[in-house]
Amino acid sequence: MTSSPNLSSGPTNSVPDKEFDQKRLNRKVLALSIGALGVVYGDLGTSPLYTIRECFYGTHAIAPTIADILGALSLIFWTLTAVISIKYVVFILRADNRGEGGIFALLGLIPTSGSSMSPRVRSIAMLAGVVGAGLLYGDGIITPAITVLSAIEGLEIATKAAAPAVLPLTCVVLLLLFLLQHQGTAHIGKLFGPIMMIWFMSIAALGLGQIILEPRVLYAINPLYALDFFAHNGLHGIVVLGSVVLCITGGEALYADLGHFGRHAIRFAWFWFVYPALLLNYFGQGALLLGHPEMNINPFYGTVPRFLLYPMVGLTTIASVIASQALISGVFSLTQQAIQLGFCPRIHIVHTSQDIRGQIYIPSVNYALMLACIGVVIGFGESSGLAGAYGIAVTGTMTITSCLYFLVLTRNWNWSLWKAVPLVGIFLFFDIAYFGANLLKVATGGWFTLLVAALITVAMTTWRRGREELKRKLLGARLPLDLFMSDVAKQGLPRVSGTAVFMTVSPEGTPPTLLHHVKHNHMLHEKVVLLSIQSADFPTVPADERVQVGDLGDGFYRVVALYGFMQRPDVPQIMKIAARHGLMAEPLTTTYYLGRETLLTIGDSKMMRWRKALFALMSRNAGNPTAYFKLPANRVVEFGTQIEL
Repeated sequence: MTSSPNLSSGPTNSVPDKEFDQKRLNRKVLALSIGALGVVYGDLGTSPLYTIRECFYGTHAIAPTIADILGALSLIFWTLTAVISIKYVVFILRADNRGEGGIFALLGLIPTSGSSMSPRVRSIAMLAGVVGAGLLYGDGIITPAITVLSAIEGLEIATKAAAPAVLPLTCVVLLLLFLLQHQGTAHIGKLFGPIMMIWFMSIAALGLGQIILEPRVLYAINPLYALDFFAHNGLHGIVVLGSVVLCITGGEALYADLGHFGRHAIRFAWFWFVYPALLLNYFGQGALLLGHPEMNINPFYGTVPRFLLYPMVGLTTIASVIASQALISGVFSLTQQAIQLGFCPRIHIVHTSQDIRGQIYIPSVNYALMLACIGVVIGFGESSGLAGAYGIAVTGTMTITSCLYFLVLTRNWNWSLWKAVPLVGIFLFFDIAYFGANLLKVATGGWFTLLVAALITVAMTTWRRGREELKRKLLGARLPLDLFMSDVAKQGLPRVSGTAVFMTVSPEGTPPTLLHHVKHNHMLHEKVVLLSIQSADFPTVPADERVQVGDLGDGFYRVVALYGFMQRPDVPQIMKIAARHGLMAEPLTTTYYLGRETLLTIGDSKMMRWRKALFALMSRNAGNPTAYFKLPANRVVEFGTQIEL
């Protein structure tokens, strides 16, 4: 006797399975959210250290009257809500480039072909992206300086005798921070999230304690107080708006870390933890000023009970280091992306983790940041002096992000103008207002960020333009490959065992290194591989899609490798992948041929003379291609040539 099948068993078992999968997904999102507290929200989370203070103390401050306190708090509340909660967390996070975020990822989403966008608009968008990157470099210099300096300035609240020690201590902390970068953040990064959780709980508790004493501060949620603030203060209110914007520092970092944590974890951490904690602390500082306006010199530490002041200074210093680490790591990643996209020369990159792709360390960038950070701390002297420079970096980048996002909406996602214009118009209303307010602070610090952005922009555009001109020169003098191969067949050049890999910038024509090799050595290897490595407009390319192999006959092969802008080329790995496509090459009998160009600035290039000289200087100081492409040093041959640019 056979039993009938239990038709209900499938659906019955699937319900627990779905519940188990959902619980596992929730646990994963929660774990990622805790990690995001340190990496994503370090900068935003430490902004209460200086935002309220800048509004009511310093060169551009206003008097801490009841109306102005409520007005400034209303501006902070609606700024956090509109710019971070709505613009970035709800909308900008949707613009992921294969899971990655950041200004270069956003730039990569703009179509480069097959669209109605004119070349001029595309060039302007590219320039805007480079300027945004320059502003982010400025942010990377200022963030460690202002956050660490603001944290240690708390010692002055405990005792005036500590005032002379603030600058030296800040420089020591920054020095140690940068000297430890070579260790990587793979291990200490695990502590970032839990420490920042303690930080957010602490600042929320401090703020809540003050709100309970002065609950009328909650009236500031009404946007009419913000409008009244401008009506009452006029032009001075616009200047103070440049200080209010400090509450949203770190918005770009939120988007740039999209690939590390995912939008769900970033959104969960913001709405359920960071956003409430920040609002409680800001309103708590406002409540303190309502009862004690004389505490405007440093309202953040004014909310701390006297017996907790020293422990809070310690926790604040640790939180500021974490916030600084996030920006330093971001600058490393930004530099790697710029190299892959052709905006920066090759420089030495160290991978500090075998498991986490994004854990990198760039020595030259690290020490340049260290000198710049310590220099601005000594030059500006106090956190208030850095606030103007900080605001321009943040608002300038946010404005550019909104413009690029509009192009993505209309050119990539095919939104109609009646949908895209109102949305981006609201974003730009806030961005331009804040950027304009900070332009009023150019003379008192804002000039520094503009100078950094200008220098970075000139360097990046010069390198890209120079590489294009160099490529044009090389391709213009190239011999068609079919003519070269027919000539080789006629000459009957001897073939030796082994494989020769000729690196070439373009998959077209015959590489100059191959011509030089035949001219000087009068022979060819059994297998000749013409390898071209190209960069994609998206972050990563899977290994199974990375390499294309073409058999040209007579032992010649054309290999084209495609890498994303967050990946580093690895030639030995490319050859292993090529072996799966039938191109077998023994590593011990493979020789790699590179070209090394010496640039002369006397050619007919349309580049200005000073840009030619700058490009030549950058080219001479570019990193070793052998190390960058991970080539075995004892199997590399270089051919030199002079090129008139």
